[in-house]
Amino acid sequence: MIARPKLVEPRNIFRQVDAGQAEAEVVSIASVPVLPAAKARPMPTRQANADLRSREYLTPAEIEKLIKAAKDGRWGLRDACLVIVAYRHGLRAKEACELEWSQVEFGRNASLHVRRAKKGKPAVHPIRGDELRTLTALRKEYPDSGYVFTTERGAPFTPDAINRLVKIIGKRAGIPFPVHFHMLRHSCGYKLANDGIDTRAIQDWLGHVSITHTTRYTALSQTRFKDFWRD
Repeated sequence: MIARPKLVEPRNIFRQVDAGQAEAEVVSIASVPVLPAAKARPMPTRQANADLRSREYLTPAEIEKLIKAAKDGRWGLRDACLVIVAYRHGLRAKEACELEWSQVEFGRNASLHVRRAKKGKPAVHPIRGDELRTLTALRKEYPDSGYVFTTERGAPFTPDAINRLVKIIGKRAGIPFPVHFHMLRHSCGYKLANDGIDTRAIQDWLGHVSITHTTRYTALSQTRFKDFWRD
């Protein structure tokens, strides 16, 4: 037997809203007080470098203070070696973090095979006596490490961590302005320019793609004016 569908009466009731009632509802909604929006906190702004320090490089005397302060720390040998190598070869923070022992060539013609970041030109730099002795001692202390500079846990540094380390050493050294890692690279260019090294040679040493970045050190060199007002 086939069941026949039954008719069901609709339960929805469509009521017409009176215009006056609708207007009253709108007025009641409009009368609800609106709370003022919370003021957004201003984002902290970083001070410009010129406001933090008078220059972006260290003098050779200040570098010596930095090395001495590094030696007095808990990891004195590692920290002093870091400052010396980064300063002598103008390393960036990333380049120092990624420096491996395979890039250090010991022996009579000791040299450092520098790999540059930011598409910089690689180069082979000589390693001088005091730097070589420090690197040799550090290698003996960490014979199983693949990286030259490692943390307490034996892992390579990050650029932020290595920058914080140099800031701490700078405070301990009594440098009268905040020190950051990249100042070691600038200090290298400043020292070479003051020694009268050719600008093109400094460019190759620092791995600059454009010589424009190198001429800043020539502009700071005191030797440019050594014959001014000379009788």
